[in-house]
Amino acid sequence: MIKNIKNFKLLCVVAVIFIMLSSAPVFAEETPVIDSDMTFAEAVQNMPTPAPKNIMNSLELISVRYFSLDEKVHQGQILVRRDLVKEVQEFFRLAREHRFPIYSVIPISSPRFDWSDDKSMQANNSSGFNYRLIAGKDVLSKHAYGRAIDINPQLNPYILNGVSQPAGAVYEPGKPGVFTSNSPLVIYLKKQGWSWGGDWVSPSPQDNHHFQK
Repeated sequence: MIKNIKNFKLLCVVAVIFIMLSSAPVFAEETPVIDSDMTFAEAVQNMPTPAPKNIMNSLELISVRYFSLDEKVHQGQILVRRDLVKEVQEFFRLAREHRFPIYSVIPISSPRFDWSDDKSMQANNSSGFNYRLIAGKDVLSKHAYGRAIDINPQLNPYILNGVSQPAGAVYEPGKPGVFTSNSPLVIYLKKQGWSWGGDWVSPSPQDNHHFQK
């Protein structure tokens, strides 16, 4: 008799839980703010110096979602080498998981930037492919091969001889959107074989927003 009563009570609890779950509202995934919605052709158009065909054929334009500084989910796009796509996608997934804010992710071909790294950095925009030289050198950047990404450059500035770029940028570890050696995103990419510019030491610049592989 006691056993039957216990079974009945258990069935009642299960039934109540089922009813609660069945009647609970279903929340749709948050509709993202669209920062970029280009085609591949738009993402590579009007390059000042056209990239070789072999580089162009190795690139892939991917859509990524992230929390921006307004704490809303945004959707942008980044152009990277095809064999790095999964690692970059996982980087952005981890950024969402840790609620690491990323201001915007827009290909640098956008009319807002017109392939200007300076304009993109000043706007705190994150980007990948850009067929250009390393600043101050006659050598192609890893960006020219789609093998580098820059994230939140206003919050993670390029610092050389005490001077920060973009102009006015200040590196403040601990502030949302700022990388340090202990950041989960930095640790993840380094485990995948990427190098972080924040680890570079003099006479090289400290390039806190830059990752390359």
